[in-house]
Amino acid sequence: MAEEQLHLEIVTPDSTVLSEDVEYVGVPGAVGQFGVMKNHIPFLSALAIGSLYYRKDGSNSYVFVSGGFAEVTANAISILAESAESVEEIDVQRARQAKERAEERLRQQQESFDQARAEAALKRAIQRLTLGEKGESSAH
Repeated sequence: MAEEQLHLEIVTPDSTVLSEDVEYVGVPGAVGQFGVMKNHIPFLSALAIGSLYYRKDGSNSYVFVSGGFAEVTANAISILAESAESVEEIDVQRARQAKERAEERLRQQQESFDQARAEAALKRAIQRLTLGEKGESSAH
């Protein structure tokens, strides 16, 4: 490995999803995507719903994250996510069904309707579905 390493840790309230030394991390920040390499300036960022990717040994891997925070130090990045799934863990059929349910809720807009919650559910489902389908196509 010619490139310097950065320690990436992704944790949720339930588990440690990933703990590895990587070359680069692309993160869905609340105000836009940002990238981190070793010796980065320290900072904190809120996370958006989206796809995080990391490069290890010249190859990219993807993880779905649903909100939370990123803490960056010179030699590490800690992702504290509400939920996170690697591409291999995403159930594409379940994500497709969640997308359809969220779209239906947005169409109906009943009296007790929470639009922000429905939109967030739709965004999560679309991101999971996009990553899951990417994982399925690379497995074939």
